[in-house]
Amino acid sequence: MSLDTVLTHNTAMVPRAGNPPDGCALVLMGGGARTAYQAGVLKALMAMLPSGQPAFPFHWLFGTSAGALNASYLASHAGDGAAALGRLADFWQGLRSHQVYRLEAPSWVRASRVLAGWTLSRQVKRHRALLDTLPLVDTLHRAIDLRRMEAALEIGAIEVLGVTASSYTTGEHWTFCQTRADCQVPPWHRPGRRADFQPVTIEHLMASSAIPFLFPAVPLWVNGHREHFGDGSMRQLSPLSPAIHFGARRVLVIGVGQPQRAGLTAANAEEPTAGTIAGHAMASVFHDTLQSDVEQTLRVSQTLARLPPEVSALLPYRPVEVLALQPSVSLDEIALKHVHELPASTRHTLAGLGALDTRRGANASAAALASYLLFEPGFVQALMALGEHDAWRRQDELRAFLAPSVTNAAQGAVR
Repeated sequence: MSLDTVLTHNTAMVPRAGNPPDGCALVLMGGGARTAYQAGVLKALMAMLPSGQPAFPFHWLFGTSAGALNASYLASHAGDGAAALGRLADFWQGLRSHQVYRLEAPSWVRASRVLAGWTLSRQVKRHRALLDTLPLVDTLHRAIDLRRMEAALEIGAIEVLGVTASSYTTGEHWTFCQTRADCQVPPWHRPGRRADFQPVTIEHLMASSAIPFLFPAVPLWVNGHREHFGDGSMRQLSPLSPAIHFGARRVLVIGVGQPQRAGLTAANAEEPTAGTIAGHAMASVFHDTLQSDVEQTLRVSQTLARLPPEVSALLPYRPVEVLALQPSVSLDEIALKHVHELPASTRHTLAGLGALDTRRGANASAAALASYLLFEPGFVQALMALGEHDAWRRQDELRAFLAPSVTNAAQGAVR
């Protein structure tokens, strides 16, 4: 995150009228099927909330890529209070790959890369991408009620829903925000990134989750003209920036990246396969910016907190508390155990391209690309179980972090 965002745009500024002073923002990162992990974390978090506390615990929701789908689902159910967290888990448990994408390919494509490439070239000509995502459009229309999302904003269950997307047309990174009618935060425009306030639609969600090469670009109208957008994880330099722009003092962020892989040496490294390279490229798109953004935000906040009281009292800035959760176990390793669950056409095509290695003893990174497409019960349940485990492992941190937000949410519900 740039110092411009942290300092000038409110780390955090004096609370605006109507902003909860200790409100908590939820930021959900992208990662395709890997974001089932987030549903597990939030399910555990729901169980940690005080009994008899029905209010929705987050005031601001922001999501990127598949994280935008999770955030929007939560927004559409926020009017039901904390129960929305559990309903997201229910949604994921019923999800299947055929409800997200289609790939028409015969079984013999696994025989060679030439045949697999020929099959995919036909897909690209027909759908403008490697996969047909019309099933996802239907799934989102069924799962996310835009009218209920608007109602949740009107009653104050949430303050804003923001989803990100990257413009192929201009190269800028956009945050599309749907806010309450009395929102006093102006849209921002910084080098390479900007915000626009407009109702979030299914088209915005399709744009935010359009994984490069795999899913087709989506046209959206901005500033009176049409631009084509892709996955919001691309060129996302400051994942925490939108939450801080809205004045959040507390930010809970849930990523789905790899845990730190210490101890790996070049001497033991094998030549990377196509699947390994694809997974590495995906990681650079989806995960690599989060850690640095969190670290810089915490570093600046700690500096502000150490200022003498007489100095800090004169400044319009306050520290931001950030709690980041990431998987404690490699999701690639989990994916390798479940690649057999992929639809046959997808599995055969990835194998034909050399992007999937199902041999016994294969390196987990060979299943990295598949992990973004494994919307199947075994993999989803394994990730949700890991999310629950990681959340309960840090339950003391989570309870303490959310305590002020829960109190304010209860007061808001009473009003």
